Amino acid sequence: MSNRNLKKLDQEKIVNTYARYNMEADHGKGAVCFDTEGKEYIDFTAGIGVNSLGFCDEGWVKAVTGQITKLQHVSNLFYTEPQARLAEALTKRTGLQKVYFANSGAEANEAAMKAARKYSNNKYGNDINWIVTLENSFHGRTMAALTATGQASYHKDFYPFLGHYVYCRRNDIEELERKVTDKTCAIMMEMIQGEGGVVNLDKDFVQAAESLCRQKDMLLIIDEVQTGIGRTGKLFAYEHFGIKPDIVTFAKGIGGGLPIGGALFGEKAADVLKPGNHGTTYGGNPVACAGALEVLRRMDDAFLKDVAEKGAYLREKLEALAEVESVSGMGLMLGVSLKTKDAKQVVSAALEQGLMALTAKNKIRLLPPLTITYEELDKGLKILEYVLK
Repeated sequence: MSNRNLKKLDQEKIVNTYARYNMEADHGKGAVCFDTEGKEYIDFTAGIGVNSLGFCDEGWVKAVTGQITKLQHVSNLFYTEPQARLAEALTKRTGLQKVYFANSGAEANEAAMKAARKYSNNKYGNDINWIVTLENSFHGRTMAALTATGQASYHKDFYPFLGHYVYCRRNDIEELERKVTDKTCAIMMEMIQGEGGVVNLDKDFVQAAESLCRQKDMLLIIDEVQTGIGRTGKLFAYEHFGIKPDIVTFAKGIGGGLPIGGALFGEKAADVLKPGNHGTTYGGNPVACAGALEVLRRMDDAFLKDVAEKGAYLREKLEALAEVESVSGMGLMLGVSLKTKDAKQVVSAALEQGLMALTAKNKIRLLPPLTITYEELDKGLKILEYVLK
């Protein structure tokens, strides 16, 4: 099918919820993608942080295809080995107690918020149910996750929302202390606000939030949908902040390209949700879990150290570009502020030259596969430098 015919069919038959770029992806390997005409693109997007091992990684493909020829789905009414082994691996790596598996980050956040409300309601009564999130946050597009998202632009047209959510300015400890009341059951935050513009939280602020949760027996929920699974040079970004959350949500990179998400529960919340309280038909699918096990297997200390080093290299090269004002983020999750140029126009122009990149607010957002080589980083940087000039 020609690119023109494909675009026409897409526009006629698919709900227009995405402003697609003018590229038809056909196949890929590692951090290189090819369109249907054979043009090569260096990938600085990883499918919005999903393809943690790049395109068609051999170990991941072997794990997935081995499972799909054995058992593709059976539902959560029965035990499956990949799901149990993945839960074991995640809890062993984090020190948290149990896992709930879903299909996406929004679903993972829904589970976390339901668990937080049930924890406090069961312990203190049905009016202890307020959740504090941050302005400029993003937690998903389902109704509760969208309510938790502290950005008015995402709320437009979808009122009314769930009640009992309140938003706090990031890195403002005094305001956080005011917003938390005796009716609060949880504080929920990202360590780096991804969709909010790749904005880092301060360590003091994060630790103050943890301290408040301990003082008032609230749950601390850390949304690691975009920051987790090696993206920042640690398995989870909260490890940079010296805290231990009660619930950690994850998705994107753990699947390596297949839909999977979930919530890790610490001791306080591990046994809150009971049969019938929450569920999903596809969550913990054996094929997705088999791929996730391979992703986790690869992320040893040497792998994570390599991610941190490549992130430092990429940041240094970016900061040396004349048009770059500043660089935010950690590891291979970076936001690039420009001095004079429009980020969206730059990303579109870069695609024409063979570089796939993203935007977040007014920044260029870079989320390369964690397995990207230095040669591929240099190729992508050369294209970006050319476009910026």
